[in-house]
Amino acid sequence: MSMSSVESAVSSNLAVSNLIRRYINEIGLILVIALLYLIFSFNAPGFNSMGNQMNILRDAAMVGIAAWAMTLVIIAGEIDVSVGPMVAFSSVCLAYLLKLEVSLALASLLILLLGFSLGSVAGVLRGVFGIPSFVATLGLWSVLRGLGLFMTEALPVPVEESNILDWIAGEIGIFPISAAVMLAIFAFFVLVSHKTAFGRSIYAIGGNATAAQLCGINVRSVRILVFALSGLMSAVTGILLTARLGSGNAGAANGMEFDVIAAVVVGGTALAGGKGSLFGSLLGVLVITLIGNGLVLLGIDSFFQQVVRGVIIVLAVLINIQLLQNSRRR
Repeated sequence: MSMSSVESAVSSNLAVSNLIRRYINEIGLILVIALLYLIFSFNAPGFNSMGNQMNILRDAAMVGIAAWAMTLVIIAGEIDVSVGPMVAFSSVCLAYLLKLEVSLALASLLILLLGFSLGSVAGVLRGVFGIPSFVATLGLWSVLRGLGLFMTEALPVPVEESNILDWIAGEIGIFPISAAVMLAIFAFFVLVSHKTAFGRSIYAIGGNATAAQLCGINVRSVRILVFALSGLMSAVTGILLTARLGSGNAGAANGMEFDVIAAVVVGGTALAGGKGSLFGSLLGVLVITLIGNGLVLLGIDSFFQQVVRGVIIVLAVLINIQLLQNSRRR
């Protein structure tokens, strides 16, 4: 074998090794998803049915849309625990607007503005007043959950039948509209995170906010905007939830913030900030959704499901961390 052939083979092996090292987290998650499909296919009745696969996509949309924004929030070194109440409160407000005979288009626009504004409140508390994001969004969590339950007396607020809401809750062929919305928003967030100065600023701030400030990045504005986007995505999810349930429900989306955060962290986004990928979050959303769906079909007690889900999530994170550490050592 000639020297040039040896050099070419070595170069090729190094390229493959670097590629595996770069995407080791995503590769691990794909293997986890394959393993979950294998386990549930043989043990969970009806798991492989087309109807159940569409339900998985619908459930994934409820978590995924908020997870795209949460990915940017966590990459920026922050956290948003107000997602669940924000989704529920948005659905309640939409239901009340529709009961007042506001057109669906105008009501939806108002809900999106509401979500953006509420998210901006958390962003201002963090960016302007320096309140830790966990504290700021925990306060918002309590306010929105309490306000939603007070407004509805903890009862669902039904909405009149609407062809548009029925269409939103339906499918294109066999593909759920909500999943199509999730993927379209995913593509938008990928574009923003990789092709815009705003996206690069998020990574810089998460890596070192002080250095980013010295480089001319407006840290305050970026922080406000990432929380505003999180509120906006929660509002989008609230609209989809209203269409799916046919009502606004202040008790809905209970604990959703934990599923969203878990999906992002399982997807490889570092809680310390500065590192993460939306594709990893997409795989994380699928892992979380598959676990929830499979446990229901297995007939696991609803309370014990939380235990099983928590253990699986922690194990998935530990496995991914170990893979990343081994990759760095090599």
